[in-house]
Amino acid sequence: MSTLDTECRREYYRIDDQIALQIRLYDNNDEEDSLIFNALSELHQLELDAQPLLRSVSENNRSLEQYFKVINKRIDLLGQMFVHNLLNELGPPRTVSLSECSLAFTGEEQYPVGSHLSLKIILLPYGHALQVAAQVTELRATEQGMQTVCVFENLSDAQRQILARHILHQQALQRRLALASTEQEAQP
Repeated sequence: MSTLDTECRREYYRIDDQIALQIRLYDNNDEEDSLIFNALSELHQLELDAQPLLRSVSENNRSLEQYFKVINKRIDLLGQMFVHNLLNELGPPRTVSLSECSLAFTGEEQYPVGSHLSLKIILLPYGHALQVAAQVTELRATEQGMQTVCVFENLSDAQRQILARHILHQQALQRRLALASTEQEAQP
């Protein structure tokens, strides 16, 4: 296991998750990117940029804040349509192990350690779209097949923030589901 992967495991929380994922070997040639994917990715980064402004507006004008929230919901609905189209393009969601700095996935195709990958990721259910570069750091044999472990390279602050929020949200959801399950089992 590489030193970078070990540091990542200690610093960031890791979850098992269902995401849409497209994997390509990275090359320096311009890839033909999906216009919808790029627009969805930009929408979510703009949303992060707008949040401090919305908080500022809410302090001064509640009506204007409510109006902007309605506009945001309308944009989110358009984003959901984009996600639906992208899922057809990227394929069905798959189970991965995800942290703020890395991703592990099982698949039929194997990528050699040291390979550079271009990953298109859609975080479900909200459809946050990320395109990230990653380097394969380890291959592991599992019951499901060969697992590829890769570390993200050159993540922007916005991308890291989207990953962190998604992971915290999924972790909270898993805890709520576990608590609800425990409460149901305890009832006579």
